[in-house]
Amino acid sequence: MAGDSKPVPAPIVAPAPGAPVPLERAALERVLARAAELQAQEADPGELTLTEAQILEVGNDVGIPAKHLRQALAEERSRIEVPVERSRMAAIFGSATVSASRTVRGTPASIFDRLDDAMQREESLRVKRRFPDRIAWEPRGGMATEFKRIMNVGGHGYRLSRAEEVAATVIAVDAERSIVRLDASLTTLRSRYVAGGSSMVVVGGVTGGIMIALGVMTAVAALPVAAGLVAGYFIARGHTPQVAGAQLALEQMLDRLERGEMQRSSLLSAITASAGLRWP
Repeated sequence: MAGDSKPVPAPIVAPAPGAPVPLERAALERVLARAAELQAQEADPGELTLTEAQILEVGNDVGIPAKHLRQALAEERSRIEVPVERSRMAAIFGSATVSASRTVRGTPASIFDRLDDAMQREESLRVKRRFPDRIAWEPRGGMATEFKRIMNVGGHGYRLSRAEEVAATVIAVDAERSIVRLDASLTTLRSRYVAGGSSMVVVGGVTGGIMIALGVMTAVAALPVAAGLVAGYFIARGHTPQVAGAQLALEQMLDRLERGEMQRSSLLSAITASAGLRWP
């Protein structure tokens, strides 16, 4: 019957011979990336310099929204070349650097103000160097500071206080948002743990050698050597939780920035926090 007939699908029209084939989005991105690579290989270094306005214009020509280009530009400007550790030491004992980054609401000036307050008040750090788009902090010395760290005054944990340097880079994305990158260097701390572990290995080896020289059975003399190796390994591995703690501290700071919970403290709240009290 005529009412039971199924609709006939439209015929597939093949492109005319010689006509260009439309590209899918993934293919278009690969073509644009490859074209940019080829242009970079042929162009002189001076020709590769573009202003932000020119980059936005190029993006508009290829259909990339300006907000995405500004985000990418801010991420590129906040990028810091940190060598990726692929050594056996890094694999066994943990990395010497930790980093975290996030896009948060706020201007660079206001974010730097809040970060500086938190680093000095909660992590017992002090400003080491200050640049227009970057601040570096170092541990604050003194017996009073060490007492605060040991007693965990204020309950902050002071996970970054053992890093030789903590730095923040803040680049504006637009009038309301900024890219924030935090870095902490733990090179000296890791060296201390590894040196402590190595000393235990040496002590074990020397003790075993003395026992053999005194005529003690080899099987018995090997015990302090084995004990030194095991103790040295676990002492050196003590750096691993320090890396995890520093990474967590950076991420928590970014979490608070993102949620708007990190505000510059008043004098009264700073005093009560230092005393371990909570103001009602």
